[in-house]
Amino acid sequence: MRRLRVGGAEIPLFQRIFLVMLACVVSVQLLNLMLLLVVPAPDARITTIGQIERMLLTGSDPQGNLKLVPGRKADEGDWTPRVDRIRAAMIFAFQMPADAVELSFPSVSGDVTPVFDRSRIPPPTLPRSRADARDVVIVGDFIVSARRPDGQWVTVTLAHGGFDLWRWRGVLWLGFAALAVLPFAWALARRLAKPIGVFAQAAERLGRDPRAAPLDLKGPPEIGEAAQAFNRMQARLNRYVDDRSTMIAAIAHDLRTPLMRLELRLENAPDDIRHACENDVRDMEAMITAALAFVRDTSRAVARRPLDLRSLAENVTDDLADRGEPVTLAPGDPIVVEGNVVALKALLSNLIGNALKYAGSAEVTLSGTENQAVIEVRDHGPGIPSQDIDRVFEAFFRGDRSRNRDTGGIGLGLASVRAVALAHGGDATVENHPDGGLLARVTLPA
Repeated sequence: MRRLRVGGAEIPLFQRIFLVMLACVVSVQLLNLMLLLVVPAPDARITTIGQIERMLLTGSDPQGNLKLVPGRKADEGDWTPRVDRIRAAMIFAFQMPADAVELSFPSVSGDVTPVFDRSRIPPPTLPRSRADARDVVIVGDFIVSARRPDGQWVTVTLAHGGFDLWRWRGVLWLGFAALAVLPFAWALARRLAKPIGVFAQAAERLGRDPRAAPLDLKGPPEIGEAAQAFNRMQARLNRYVDDRSTMIAAIAHDLRTPLMRLELRLENAPDDIRHACENDVRDMEAMITAALAFVRDTSRAVARRPLDLRSLAENVTDDLADRGEPVTLAPGDPIVVEGNVVALKALLSNLIGNALKYAGSAEVTLSGTENQAVIEVRDHGPGIPSQDIDRVFEAFFRGDRSRNRDTGGIGLGLASVRAVALAHGGDATVENHPDGGLLARVTLPA
């Protein structure tokens, strides 16, 4: 994002928005001013008394500028010398009584206060002939009502149909003004949306990889402060996780010393007690070793790259099949994900190993969409009680109550699976299959 500075200091975002909006308003006002200066004033429509007479006699106007409607619509309105002069010419041209012709101008009548004293104004001069009377013009809108010999009143007015040319010019100019504003609106929207999009991508990347590179976003001071706050939050989260992992690793490591002392003291104990305690000590040592490995594998930063998940699954299943294990992989197309080879291979090994250990067989299925890859491992064992479904991913939880009690395990396999899935921006779930057995599902961003 290009930086905008004044006197060496960056302009805040709200000032940038204000300046863009101000420039937009100024541009529109300049265009409106040009509209007043460039677009000509509308031409007034000119009508002759002869055209009105023809409309009254024939009911049609060849030019289509007039319309005839029944009834009386004109009234005296405000008197002006113009009304008196044109009305007298109409009476002379129509050869009608004075009370049979009425004239008014909608743009004048009722809008102004009469300022003429009729007693001081001489009567209007009549045209020399009816032909001259028919040539008298009326500029603009008018309403003429005439009484026919049968006593019926008819009214002639201008026919307003569609837009006049000057109105079309105004509409086109307004459209041009809107087009002129579009670049300003586009620039403003882009400046506002771009940093938000970058933050959304950074948040998504943080969910997939907590140890991703810090956000590098430049721009106005508000954007820079938000980017720094985001990076500080990411650093605090990583430090929090690292501190907890370090604490667990330290506790597990320090437990080895008292266990070693306990083994030394058990050498002088009776055989029955010593053998039982030695088995417990070995179990505790195995748990400590597994805990240290779990902390080490889930806390270290690893490189990620695009890889074919199906090829990785084929390597795991082929190795197990070569050893005689009943494991199958459903065929399908390659599925590309971005991840760590070692971590994802351990994830697959844990899921398939659990199915083989507790159910004796494993069926692996890979599927994917444009945005997501799905790993499903199904077995045909006894399944898991519904109350333990949400606990199987807890560290050191063992579901031996529903499986073979003779099988071992520390209880960190599924915990490691979920940790790897979450670290890659996905998740892991288990459920009892409707046809029996357990179905473990892992979703990863494709």
